[in-house]
Amino acid sequence: MTEKNVLSTSESYLIIEKITDFICPQGPHEEETNWMDMEKVIVIDFGGQYNQLVARRVRECNVYCEIYSYRTDIGQIRAMNPKGIILTGGPNSCYGADAPTCTKELFELGIPVLGLCYGAQVMMHVLGGKVESAPVREYGKTEVMVDVSSGLFYNVSPKTLCWMSHFDYISRVAPGFDIVGHTADCPVAAAENVEKKLYAIQFHPEVLHTQEGTKILDNFVRGICGCGGTWRMDSFVEDSIRMLREKVGNGKVLCALSGGVDSSVAAVMLAKAIGKQLTCVFVDHGLLRKNEGDEVEAVFGPDGPYKLNFIRVNAQERFYNKLSGVTDPEQKRKLIGEEFIRVFEEEAGKIGAVDFLVQGTIYPDVVESGFGGESVVIKSHHNVGGLPDCVDFKEIIEPLRNLFKDEVRKAGLELAIPEHLVFRQPFPGPGLGIRIIGEVTAEKVRIVQDADAIYREEIAKAGLDREIGQYFAALTNMQSVGVMGDERTYDYAVALRAVNTVDFMTAESAEVPFEVLQTVMGRIINEVRGVNRVFYDLTSKPPGTIEFE
Repeated sequence: MTEKNVLSTSESYLIIEKITDFICPQGPHEEETNWMDMEKVIVIDFGGQYNQLVARRVRECNVYCEIYSYRTDIGQIRAMNPKGIILTGGPNSCYGADAPTCTKELFELGIPVLGLCYGAQVMMHVLGGKVESAPVREYGKTEVMVDVSSGLFYNVSPKTLCWMSHFDYISRVAPGFDIVGHTADCPVAAAENVEKKLYAIQFHPEVLHTQEGTKILDNFVRGICGCGGTWRMDSFVEDSIRMLREKVGNGKVLCALSGGVDSSVAAVMLAKAIGKQLTCVFVDHGLLRKNEGDEVEAVFGPDGPYKLNFIRVNAQERFYNKLSGVTDPEQKRKLIGEEFIRVFEEEAGKIGAVDFLVQGTIYPDVVESGFGGESVVIKSHHNVGGLPDCVDFKEIIEPLRNLFKDEVRKAGLELAIPEHLVFRQPFPGPGLGIRIIGEVTAEKVRIVQDADAIYREEIAKAGLDREIGQYFAALTNMQSVGVMGDERTYDYAVALRAVNTVDFMTAESAEVPFEVLQTVMGRIINEVRGVNRVFYDLTSKPPGTIEFE
């Protein structure tokens, strides 16, 4: 058995992550600069719920950004040579005995540091200020009065609405700091030490509720840190393809192609880099959307436009048998994932020696699987963390690992993938297995497939398919009495989900017009056998997740 090596976050600097399918000749390069050598800002995570949003907003400023735990060694941070450092929020009191903290040395690197909420409190606490329980806690939108002469608040309104979420406050700033922002109840909403390039703000500029938050972050990364804002998707794609070609060499690559946005972009990127050295295996586990297996084969199969080495494995019954009697959602995820691996192990054996396995991991997958910053494990089904020892691959390649979903779509457009594929609705690896509450059966799959197809069709007819971040139908495990055709029924309830989101880390329920929901409800009940009720899910993320289970 060959030795496996799962790329670490730092090693993934050398290669872009996730690969999809589109073959196109590679043009000449004017520069041979590794895009990961470009300027970057790092986020030090203290366990805040908005850590991903901080990185996402920095990238909106065209500055590359990554997240690291507060436990990261100071020597490693120094070696990264970041242009700036941002400290996130967190749920603790910085003066607590076991509270997450950092060393004073972090603020002596000569690198600009911006502390947000808890990060601001840590900065003050470590540097000699005072943080204590606030006499008045602040939560939600709050008017902040800022000193517009501060570089942090350049071109920001003197009174600006910001998102507060704190029960402690900075009662005394550290020596050398000046107060440049306050609210009616918070005497230190912002402070700065211009000489040492240290900045602290008590609110969250990364959330959309802070009206001028992106402007404030742009002032920090572009104005104070001096970043040129040169991180763009076109250079990312070009450099990624080049590095993939160098990485793979003459090796053989096996790609897990689901037909979703992530795996498709990954496959195309690999195909452009190495052509026929790539074999794409599409496992139809019977948990796909209606007709999706045939649609994927039509696009990526031998008769499709990309002429890939394409293998379709019809394993529906195999997966249904594995899931028989299983109701726990976490167990379902693991069973689906493990069986998926078994199928790939078998296909790899048929293909022969395979040097690399491509996975469609994206950045939210990394964080929600517990591999980024200080986030807890939210979902175990993401393609993160490697394969079992029995799988004979040398390395896993995850070319999209550092990208958010909207960035993956931009990469897809740069690769000239058709828009209808690039903007395809996101779909989880376990498929309908996590959109069916309780035991998965072939009959339940049919119900949710038919209901979901109707829902997506009506959303598209209403012209909402590009406006809503994600929408789908799920099958609840609830059966109830109904009346259809003067007869008593005892059938399932379908739940409709639709959310608006930019980065898929937070989401709000979408306001789908009532007449559209009425049409969808009527069609599902009339056309889908086994359903007599339709619900609409209003839950945001957090506290819920975007997916149903």
